[in-house]
Amino acid sequence: MHQMTLAEIARGLADKKFSSEELTKVLLARITQLDPQLNSFISLTEELALEQAKAADARRASGESGALLGAPIAHKDLFCTQGIRTSCGSKMLDNFKAPYDATVVAKLAAAGAVTLGKTNMDEFAMGSANESSWYGAVKNPWNLEHVPGGSSGGSAAAVAARLLPAATATDTGGSIRQPAAFTNLTGLKPTYGRVSRWGMIAYASSLDQGGPLARTAEDCAILLQGMAGFDPNDSTSIDEPVPDYSASLGDSLQGLRIGVPKEYFSAGLDPRIAELIQNSIQQLQKLGAVIKEISLPNMQHAIPAYYVIAPAEASSNLSRFDGVRFGHRCENPANLIDLYKRSRGEGFGAEVQRRIMVGAYALSAGYYDAYYLKAQKIRRLVKNDFMAAFNEVDIILGPTTPNPAWKLGAKNSDPVAAYLEDVYTITANLAGLPGLSMPAGFVDGLPVGVQLLAPYFQEGRLLNVAHQYQLNTDWHTRTPTGF
Repeated sequence: MHQMTLAEIARGLADKKFSSEELTKVLLARITQLDPQLNSFISLTEELALEQAKAADARRASGESGALLGAPIAHKDLFCTQGIRTSCGSKMLDNFKAPYDATVVAKLAAAGAVTLGKTNMDEFAMGSANESSWYGAVKNPWNLEHVPGGSSGGSAAAVAARLLPAATATDTGGSIRQPAAFTNLTGLKPTYGRVSRWGMIAYASSLDQGGPLARTAEDCAILLQGMAGFDPNDSTSIDEPVPDYSASLGDSLQGLRIGVPKEYFSAGLDPRIAELIQNSIQQLQKLGAVIKEISLPNMQHAIPAYYVIAPAEASSNLSRFDGVRFGHRCENPANLIDLYKRSRGEGFGAEVQRRIMVGAYALSAGYYDAYYLKAQKIRRLVKNDFMAAFNEVDIILGPTTPNPAWKLGAKNSDPVAAYLEDVYTITANLAGLPGLSMPAGFVDGLPVGVQLLAPYFQEGRLLNVAHQYQLNTDWHTRTPTGF
């Protein structure tokens, strides 16, 4: 049962081959047995899961149907879940139980999805390795000595290890796509504003976006269908109709124009990954796609711009965690200033403190124009590059990451080295574009992903290309040894 995809589970439930309750019990037992190796969950919600599974079975018995009705999933632990710990991977929120459900959680619950638990993550979504969590590092099921990617590493490791078929995740600079690449999954970052951020604890508000992590493009289409849509509670949510993402999966790729940026194939890219990307291009050509070399000249400026904008927004967003209203509070503060200092110093980890400091500096008097304003101007140049490219091509293709997953601890002493691993993913967040990573092969036994980018609200096109590619390759079907 644990090897089934979301689509297969939906068919099995519809055909009454098993019940949601039976499936939920199997997966909860599997998580209890195997997750100690991975550390992919922060909280298990057994009682809630069994309640939801029974309710889903009753709804099906009464004649209801739906692809997510009775399907087991998990939520990244920054989506607020009513009455359940929502920690954001931080000591700061270790004791926080959300008083309400995030819109994404509420929408998926209404569709009948069963919540098995909350997954581990880099603290406040800040990291590329899932090593900054207060609850310890997550391990990559393909090699337990390697990182699963971040910040959605818990969701990725759990799905890759077949502990559950799919999970929610978030992407601020690649935090869905990079873990997908490192763990042999399909991960989709939707257009900014496509999925509500209400109840999703913020890291960088103009960059954060929720999306699905699953084994196939077909499953991502199913989960995104349940997540997407306008939300009046979110001022950045866009009132745009949500298409049927599954309906276009079977479309032909004949004549599809795929752009390959020359800047992607620089000295920083592992040549073995470059070879796998070329193999993917050839496969898509066989399916009728037309390949064209393009240029994204401002890509080289994206990382410095991102690492000014994101920390600046983080320093503002995380100012609310002060030891007064909720979250961690230090013992016996001498006065209000001592309360602030010690609560924040004890509650935040090193990476979060580093980014708050950088962001506060960039926004400080005398430096705003030199750093933050200039970074926003570069952001516009990055977006303009994409707009020019999409006048010539339908999608853009390249590597998701410059290297395969590194060993646990390998980049801890050099934060900038980890930041550089986001070189191919952050441009989509700066521009607000949808992006998808899909399995493209292996290097030294570790998975590699190929990234697809599309114009705004063209998630269906990305899912269509990925699905057609997956019908003709088997990378996505491979399972890590021992799971």
